[in-house]
Amino acid sequence: MAEVLDIDRQPLGSGFMEWWRLNSPQTRNALTDEMVQALGRHCERAREDAQLRLIVLTGSGGHFCAGGSLGGFAGSIGRPLMPGESDPLVQLNRAFGSLLQQLSSLPQLLVAAVQGAAMGGGIGLVCVADLVMADASAVFATPEVTLGIVPAQIAPFVQRRLGDGLARQWLLCGQRWSAQQALQAGLVQTVIHAEDAAHWQSQLQAHMENLAQAAPAAVAATKRLLDAVAAQSLDASLDQGAQAFAAALRGTEAGAGIKAFAHKQPAPWAVSGDEGGRSCNEF
Repeated sequence: MAEVLDIDRQPLGSGFMEWWRLNSPQTRNALTDEMVQALGRHCERAREDAQLRLIVLTGSGGHFCAGGSLGGFAGSIGRPLMPGESDPLVQLNRAFGSLLQQLSSLPQLLVAAVQGAAMGGGIGLVCVADLVMADASAVFATPEVTLGIVPAQIAPFVQRRLGDGLARQWLLCGQRWSAQQALQAGLVQTVIHAEDAAHWQSQLQAHMENLAQAAPAAVAATKRLLDAVAAQSLDASLDQGAQAFAAALRGTEAGAGIKAFAHKQPAPWAVSGDEGGRSCNEF
């Protein structure tokens, strides 16, 4: 029986990268409880993996993620609670929010690679990624309100990613958005015009090698700094930033990176070759 989350680990510079493929193509990779739990387990593992530098979250079968699976909720739809009855739906829904928190706080660079449909909860997965790369034919949608459902767990992440105005437009109207519209909104950073599946994969691989130019400890420290900004004052953010800068400058990565730059050599963690100088939006 195939795993609902397929993990493919590959060398990347001085460490490794992993492809996390949602693997339920028959449902367009809908988010079942099993898939949410599998993602959570691998988040816990990745957090402790010092050799893992980059994670690509994608889907199998030509689609990213069709959103949350309502199959497990079928018996609860339209049925009010009895007096004094606690609602198990609360905990089930909150578990997906906890997963989004886990993904958002990973120390590795997290890239969402989107083909086909990214809908509902799939938009939540996209919004917690550090970078989003989409096939030109990808479609994004948050249709919950058109079904009488509240996009409860993805809402804070959509708002944080797009800002209040665009988040309201996306979440309250239930419209579909093209990859180009998602690029203009700031949800997507790179649109790839792939000729076929092999071309899509080769373009992604080239981007991943380019991203390996970033030092892993510096990436993790920068992510922690960015995550803290919204929860603290400007003074506190700048103080934290000064501490992070000093720690990085005194660390081994800065010593190796600055020495390599001075000698016009690649940093020890970088992928050598022609791909290294390519920017994130050249394809």
